[in-house]
Amino acid sequence: MKQSSLFHRTAVLLYGVIAYAVFFVTFCYTPGFVGNFFVPKSIDAPPTTSFGLALLVNLGLLMLFAVQHSVMARPFFKRWFTRIIPEAAERSTYTLLSSLCLNALFWFWQPMGGIIWQVDNAVGRALLLVGLASGWLLVLAVSFMINHFDLFGLRQVWLHFRNRPYTAVKFSTPGLYKLVRHPLYVGWLLLFWCTPTMTIAHLFFAVMTTGYILVGLCFEERDLQDAHPEYADYKRNTPAFVPRVGNNPATTSRPATGASEA
Repeated sequence: MKQSSLFHRTAVLLYGVIAYAVFFVTFCYTPGFVGNFFVPKSIDAPPTTSFGLALLVNLGLLMLFAVQHSVMARPFFKRWFTRIIPEAAERSTYTLLSSLCLNALFWFWQPMGGIIWQVDNAVGRALLLVGLASGWLLVLAVSFMINHFDLFGLRQVWLHFRNRPYTAVKFSTPGLYKLVRHPLYVGWLLLFWCTPTMTIAHLFFAVMTTGYILVGLCFEERDLQDAHPEYADYKRNTPAFVPRVGNNPATTSRPATGASEA
């Protein structure tokens, strides 16, 4: 019995590690995809199909990611899903499926051609590329502020392996969370919008992902307020994305892991 239990815990741990590895490779690929460097296929590769078909394919890929990413983050889905899989593997499964949906988007994305704007000035290009890199690094840094390993499922499978109960990460307003409620999303927006050459495909991607963030934010904050009454005060006192000039750091608490911030 003990050997079976140990085997089960080891299998869950290995699954969590594999899911995290897939996520990390996907995360490292993302700036190359949106920035058009160091990857075999990027957001602005040469078009290979008609504009209309490319638009439909790209819309479908973005909708696939949005539905998976949002539905699996909702409490009702988690309650149902953990009847099927070990509870310790729920976050790792969410992380893995989100990464696979992104990989599908990267692989099947259809460039659409057409330039909306192009910055030729060397300083301007450098600043925009710095903005892109800063956004990517901000996402990574913020994930460690709130608990990187819990956010992506490693903490859950490790505690399960050690046969210890999972305890939710306590409320806190670490670092940038004292200034804005969603610094993780600020990082994603910088990554998606900072580009020296804005094509039709890139603009479509940036507009759609921004819209998804804004809509998903409504559901996320509703779930947070339902689960944590303290969040209402935090929301009133702290702006979502842009710090207030002369704003005092929030003294109320914020849950260390959001419902959709992954």
